[in-house]
Amino acid sequence: MIALGSDHAGLGLKNQIAQMLKDLDMRYIDYGTYDETRCNYPEFGYKAAVAVANGECDRGIVFCGSGIGISLAANKVKGIRCAVCSEPYSALLSRQHNDTNMLALGSRVVGPELAKMIVRMWLNGKFEGGRHANRIAQIMEIEKGSLDLNNSKRKS
Repeated sequence: MIALGSDHAGLGLKNQIAQMLKDLDMRYIDYGTYDETRCNYPEFGYKAAVAVANGECDRGIVFCGSGIGISLAANKVKGIRCAVCSEPYSALLSRQHNDTNMLALGSRVVGPELAKMIVRMWLNGKFEGGRHANRIAQIMEIEKGSLDLNNSKRKS
């Protein structure tokens, strides 16, 4: 299950990605917004991120004008690793190396066809583990406020 969320600026792109997910027989939950009335992206980034963090959804995709603001809001939720991506390669690496569970897209940055390529690459990416798992563990320690740099491995 994929959580979707957007502000008014990201609504059109979100709807296009929702249709793509439907065409791929992938289930999603749309956490809003649902019309073009001006609204604030943190609300919808938060709703989608909470759904991912609590396990209601496996992953999430959020949208705003640049992708940056809504990714910042999503990343404030404990357990979320949301990457804003403007091309497919970074989306793939965000999955392989960073085990991202959310993707952010900017509707004023990428067009619909490029966005679809980015989403497909991100959905198909698999976390590689290994040396990357150590780094994700460090990120989680930072989130807990308990990263001990004196005892951490500098090389991994």
